[in-house]
Amino acid sequence: MATASTEIRVTPEIAAEHGVTRDEYARIQQILGRDPNITELGIFSVMWSEHCSYKSSKVHLKRLPTRGKLVVQGPGENAGVVDIGDGLVAAFKIESHNHPSYVEPFQGATTGVGGILRDIFTMGARPIAILDSLRFGEIMPNKVTTPEEAAKNRRILDGVIRGIGSYGNCFGVPTVGGEVAFEPCYSQNPLVNALALGIAKKEEIFLAKAKGIGNPVIYLGAKTGRDGIHGASLLASAEFTEESKQKRPNVQVGDPFMEKLLLEACLEAMQTGAVVAIQDMGAAGLTCSTMEMASRGGTGIEIDLAKVPQRETGMTPYEIMLSESQERMLLVAEKGREHEVLAVFKKWGLDAVVVGRVTEGGIARIDNNGHVAAEIPAHPLAEEGPVYNRPIAAPAARIETEKNWFTFAPEGTNLTANFVKLLASPAIASKRWITEQYDTSVRTNTLAGPGTSDAAVVRIKDPKTGEVRRALALSTDGNGRWCQLNPRVGAMHAVAEAARNVAASGARPIAATNCLNFGSPEKPEVMWQFSETIDGLAEACTALGTPITGGNVSFYNETLGKSIYPTPVIGILGILEDASKVLKIAFRNEGDLVLLLDGDTSSPRHSERSEESAFSLVGAAREFSSSEYFKTIAAIIAGEPPAIDLAAEKRLQDCLVALAAEGALQSAHDISDGGLAVTLAESCFASVGAQHAAPHLGAVITIQDSSLPSEFALFNESGARAITSVTPSKLAAVLNTARQYNVAARELGQVTRDGSFRIEHKGRAVIDSSIETLRDAWAHSLERTLAAK
Repeated sequence: MATASTEIRVTPEIAAEHGVTRDEYARIQQILGRDPNITELGIFSVMWSEHCSYKSSKVHLKRLPTRGKLVVQGPGENAGVVDIGDGLVAAFKIESHNHPSYVEPFQGATTGVGGILRDIFTMGARPIAILDSLRFGEIMPNKVTTPEEAAKNRRILDGVIRGIGSYGNCFGVPTVGGEVAFEPCYSQNPLVNALALGIAKKEEIFLAKAKGIGNPVIYLGAKTGRDGIHGASLLASAEFTEESKQKRPNVQVGDPFMEKLLLEACLEAMQTGAVVAIQDMGAAGLTCSTMEMASRGGTGIEIDLAKVPQRETGMTPYEIMLSESQERMLLVAEKGREHEVLAVFKKWGLDAVVVGRVTEGGIARIDNNGHVAAEIPAHPLAEEGPVYNRPIAAPAARIETEKNWFTFAPEGTNLTANFVKLLASPAIASKRWITEQYDTSVRTNTLAGPGTSDAAVVRIKDPKTGEVRRALALSTDGNGRWCQLNPRVGAMHAVAEAARNVAASGARPIAATNCLNFGSPEKPEVMWQFSETIDGLAEACTALGTPITGGNVSFYNETLGKSIYPTPVIGILGILEDASKVLKIAFRNEGDLVLLLDGDTSSPRHSERSEESAFSLVGAAREFSSSEYFKTIAAIIAGEPPAIDLAAEKRLQDCLVALAAEGALQSAHDISDGGLAVTLAESCFASVGAQHAAPHLGAVITIQDSSLPSEFALFNESGARAITSVTPSKLAAVLNTARQYNVAARELGQVTRDGSFRIEHKGRAVIDSSIETLRDAWAHSLERTLAAK
């Protein structure tokens, strides 16, 4: 066979340099019936990479629940799609761009955002919101993080935030929420997970299936360059080594203004009715889009690389096929109507070139200047690659005794100083320095942005009348520390908290997307973590009615052999039937009553007994040792995540949605990181400048529980709980609704106007401060840390 790459003879050794094992190389030879040429080897290497093929995760992902009455499109397409009523659907998905964001933080983050946006509008949906879930190494030096490491982590953080803000702001989609966490394990392996949400009419969803023999294949968007070559196969499918510092050429460069044009042109072209299929050129670029479209459609495809727009001279077929240049799409048009598509893209000033056609026979044929550069059966390449059921082994049991767990302070100890320290810790402190770099309200659909509600909330318009009646809520969550201690329980908590956040905004959780960040799948203990996580996600999503519609697996998050914590990040989507009834976290009025809603009515935290059993104290200490408070005060990670009751979570979430629909609550804020005390303080902080609220609203709280220590009562992170505020006139109605859902409702105190914050436990004030003092520690800590030299 004549090729454009005959000068390079492929050997198993060259294959190994491409990340292809000897067994995989033998399988390639079997599929082709011969040795591959270098271009074909490159194509196989990216398509069979961990990042593109999920070869180590497929056997486990099958256990996830992916079907539901509202699911229109589950895993396998560019994004998941759910029915949201009124003839509309929501397309949403979360993906990672971890390794590129370490090598080049700004561009790694921008292209991560750009890629997830293309996944959404490729489905025919207009993007309306972005969320980001981020993990960084510690940004202040301590006993495990050197000053040099902390400074580097601050630089990575700065670059990533600027990158996310730059792309989203320029593209014109609001970045409305997300989360940030800091742990030593992410020092040389940050996690940058981006989620995008879009809206479309149900009958206008597009899929990536090349259909119709003879239909033209059209290349759209930016020209192809040499950036990003082997980004999927070598950068995203291998652990970091010292050589990673030399991998900057593997990181793509994004152009949000080009992508904005591409969005508008694609959506307009779809309206012509001439578009049969469309796919983003994301990971693996032209290779992935051609091979996957042909495979899904059960067809072949023929491409002439000489017609592909190129911005660099002398590019080889290998480079063109493996380039991951951004802002590019591949489209199949109806034969005879291609001129309609080309005219739309000419109007928007974008390249649109017919580069090939759909063929029969299932063969993907890549030509270049009259030579065959590659000829590969599409379906075996895309769907019959290696699948590994890798060895699984639980790690050695942690050796812990009671001395490793939290030793509670003597009763009556004033905890105000500890509380201030907790509020100032990077995990708890205000993220305003981050979110103020994002445009959170462009397109004017944001009803609740960062820091105002537990979930981001965006309004949706009736497609017929333009009236705004309903809204969508989104939240992301994941706790790598808990998953490190117990991956199954930690994963269940991630689902529960994300769903609880959505419910606390007043919306009903309906579906999920996930981004699963782990170390090397070649390590049995990592695969044990992964398998346990999958089972935890499956159990929680089934119990809470949130099927997983798609997502991403990111393996090889390791540096010099050291893995990150197992970090599943969950995005939950919910529907708010009445957009005017969105719940926010801010206390609103002096004299409002503060209520604790608790779905777990069997918990020891409801006990009024004065005696303390050794069992309850030991259990509480073990659970508390995994908390943010313990990490901040004791600088140790130990114990177990709190036990989780999914039935209790469901009761609480249903109760919150019902109370929101009734308009019975003034505010709602779920209890999570930092426990009850942090939740109360954040509701006070959010009242500054909030509608109807005087500045510096405070609270006077009395906790009646006497069976457990004050620190546990204030700072434990058990789930299925939320702090709400209610006007006295609505108290009876709230208590009645709570009883209907079997949710415990306990009055804790009142919202005050004098600017004080006071919590009493066992008859003594354990926290007593002004809101001004607490808010100063919380509001400015992150900025001060990042300004440190």
